[in-house]
Amino acid sequence: MIRPFGLPEFWIIVMAAQWTIALSAIAFAGGGIGGLLIALLRVSDAKWPRLIATAFIRVFQGTPLLMQLFLVFFGMNIIGLAINPWLAAAVALTLHASAFLGEIWRGCIEAVPPGQREAATALGIRYYNRMRYVVLPQASRIAVAPTVGFLVQLIKGTSLAAIIGFTELTRQGQIINNATFSPFMVFGTVAAIYFVLCWPLSVLARRMELKFSRATAR
Repeated sequence: MIRPFGLPEFWIIVMAAQWTIALSAIAFAGGGIGGLLIALLRVSDAKWPRLIATAFIRVFQGTPLLMQLFLVFFGMNIIGLAINPWLAAAVALTLHASAFLGEIWRGCIEAVPPGQREAATALGIRYYNRMRYVVLPQASRIAVAPTVGFLVQLIKGTSLAAIIGFTELTRQGQIINNATFSPFMVFGTVAAIYFVLCWPLSVLARRMELKFSRATAR
């Protein structure tokens, strides 16, 4: 039975945003850990770590996120490991974020003037301490803007989790639309919530980019 779109339906959609935020936070946190590892492997002096990290990045940057969600969700179930949509979405998005953040942060590490690393090496500072105390603190300043920009893309990417049955913002909108048959109101509300979540982060990324540009120009 079709019911009208009203305040209760609007509130249900708003409340579903918490699952979008939670999924984004988990994927970003896990992707941050994985991305840092990938970035360090990419700039390693050894050949094999660089090749492994490069292959990982090529796989996850060269395939659609939707396919990655399918492979994790259906693939795990096929091999006998029962996995629910929530866990599958978290794993797939974490791997996806690890690849992209790893490449972003690799570029930021390499953007640090080579003289900094050379000076640290000349002083006899080992690789671990050289990265921890010399390179990474400088690279982190460069990485803020593109990292926040990627977070915006990650939040929007969580909408694809609806395909495997995870009830986040987009999926809840689909459910409400099936009950009310008011696509303009329903998906207009969904789009507005995504905008509220993403726009402040986009502004922050732009401001951080301008701040870094001004600091570099001095």
